[in-house]
Amino acid sequence: MRLRNIKGADDAVQNSEYCIKNPTEWKGKWNEIFENQNPIRIEIGMGKGQFLMQLAAQNPTINYIGIERYTSVLYRALQKMESEPLSNLKFICVNAEILPDVFEKNEIDRIYLNFSDPWPKDRHAKRRLTSREFLKRYDTFLKQDGIIEFKTDNVGLFDFSLEEVPYGGFKLLASTYDLHHDVSLNEGNIMTEYEEKFSSLGNPICKMIISR
Repeated sequence: MRLRNIKGADDAVQNSEYCIKNPTEWKGKWNEIFENQNPIRIEIGMGKGQFLMQLAAQNPTINYIGIERYTSVLYRALQKMESEPLSNLKFICVNAEILPDVFEKNEIDRIYLNFSDPWPKDRHAKRRLTSREFLKRYDTFLKQDGIIEFKTDNVGLFDFSLEEVPYGGFKLLASTYDLHHDVSLNEGNIMTEYEEKFSSLGNPICKMIISR
């Protein structure tokens, strides 16, 4: 969901040292940004950054890139980074549709999709980040043994996502309709802002893990 426009957000994103400008120019060269050869993992639709910042803090030998299309949302993550900077985390502000122009084949180790926009109307199905169209986009830059992790509280979107997996060229490794009561899948789970909100309201959280 898009936040109201925040005054100064565009300038803050443009001028931040944590946000990579002209990301298509770094295709195939993202390890140069981090100055190491560590694996790179991305979150598409990172929101205010709580999930990815905790993940990056816990895993200093893995590089992370947060992708958010709205500057008003990304601005909140930048504010957090300014108070608690992480050398293994960068942000880019782009539409997910252009990611094949941003990342090279086999450049990304893992993809996180958390509480993505459900685009509830059938005619908008191809815009869902778990649609076969997007899965095929991810296939162009995800490593051969890479995985995609998806969480949502929207059961309709989750059912749709499960159905799309084989059509996108992937296979289901694990899934649950109640993550927080699944001992195996909930181990080490980091909650997003939305996850905290939805689970506090009693909404069960769905999760799937897929690979080729």
